[in-house]
Amino acid sequence: MTLNRTEKDFLGEKQIPADKLFGIQSLRARENFPDHTPFSLQWYKAMGHVKLACYLTYESFARTVLEKELEDRLPSPLIPIEIIKAMQTAAMEVSEGKHFEDFIVPAISGGAGTSINMNINEIISNRALQILGKPAGEYSLIDPIAHANIYQSTNDVVPTALKIAVMQLLNTLEESINRLRRETERLEGEGRKVLRIGRTQMQDAVPSSYGMLFAAYNEALSRDWWRVSKAFERIKVVNLGGSAIGTGIGVPRYYIMEAARNLQTLTGLPVNRSENLPDATSNLDSLTEVHAILKAHAVNLEKIASDLRLLASDISKPAEVILPKKQIGSTIMPGKVNPVIAEFVISVAHQVYSNDQLITTLAGQGCLELNAYLPIIGHRMLESLELMIAADDTLRENLFVGLQIDAQAAARRLWHSPSIATALNPYIGYHKAAEIARFMLQNQTDIFTANEKLGVMDKDKLKEILQPERLLQLGFSIYEL
Repeated sequence: MTLNRTEKDFLGEKQIPADKLFGIQSLRARENFPDHTPFSLQWYKAMGHVKLACYLTYESFARTVLEKELEDRLPSPLIPIEIIKAMQTAAMEVSEGKHFEDFIVPAISGGAGTSINMNINEIISNRALQILGKPAGEYSLIDPIAHANIYQSTNDVVPTALKIAVMQLLNTLEESINRLRRETERLEGEGRKVLRIGRTQMQDAVPSSYGMLFAAYNEALSRDWWRVSKAFERIKVVNLGGSAIGTGIGVPRYYIMEAARNLQTLTGLPVNRSENLPDATSNLDSLTEVHAILKAHAVNLEKIASDLRLLASDISKPAEVILPKKQIGSTIMPGKVNPVIAEFVISVAHQVYSNDQLITTLAGQGCLELNAYLPIIGHRMLESLELMIAADDTLRENLFVGLQIDAQAAARRLWHSPSIATALNPYIGYHKAAEIARFMLQNQTDIFTANEKLGVMDKDKLKEILQPERLLQLGFSIYEL
């Protein structure tokens, strides 16, 4: 038989399982917001870090008050040090991901994050009570608002925690992009002299190489890495200490000045208190900007995945690119293997595009001093980060590693493509090159045979022109003609 405890607020009372760390406010939120999407563990842990920074700051403030004998000036007594220490321990446990099963507020909620904050406050209060040998729910000793939320507001701790979580995942994303880049560089090197047909609008165009193809991917990923590395500058400014709307009402100035510094020390992240706390509280354009950087990375990953899926397809055989075989592709067609990694990456990209639209529109829905839609904005932001990390990692591990290029098939296709005649334009002119291309097309033959039949140019000169070094050089020199 499960024992319950009764908790009350000004709206009434609720029965809470006695062994649970959540309380009445968390339960009301769970009932009011019947969404089953789980809240981000990363954001949850970041809330623990923010709360710990707040309690460390309060402890320092309290010691200063006592040292200067100013306690009688406060409207209420200082929180006893043993309670502060117990809440610090509880907050540290939250920052480590402990008690996550007692966080019952779903990912999508109303109220600008008040339910998120209260669920954390209740977990910390009840865990601190346990640490002190008291039963959960003894709020006369440790109260979720009067103690766990001391000198805080939902409107500063929740967005600050979101930015901490975002920065932590940006660190991981930066590493993932770099690992993918290194694998791209390997393929670039291996394909440097592997000729292929460059294509425009899905039609044969001019000679190229697989080295050039992967070099282009590497350059795009390098831009992605650079943009992600600069994203920290966009969101390192937090509004911790600003209270409800950034005015710091009801908060000691000492606390406002020190809280963000303590958070920086705790996390090792470049966290800074905003010089304009109302701006940092009401405007979410920095999150919109960072997500746009994620969208740009998603665009590049989709392009890469789409290209390789096309080059490896059965539409044109033999395929020049052979993707690693990762799982069976059909329950009815024996031997079928699908490009599932590329499809996963493309799916991720489109989820990120969707998230970008949501974040953009809801960031614009901020009203006067606050944006009420921070919970879903934060959820989608963190989802995009985790998806992009997953896409980078699987693209590297399950597609780039093990990818093979059939150099002979690629060269054979190039020599038989009329597009190769474009390389002769500087030497014999467009019209004679077109004559060779037309003969190749009509007779389904390669450029060497076509030139021999038509006698347009010396065959040794043709072979010299079609060497990889000459085909792939930037432009031509008049001395080479």
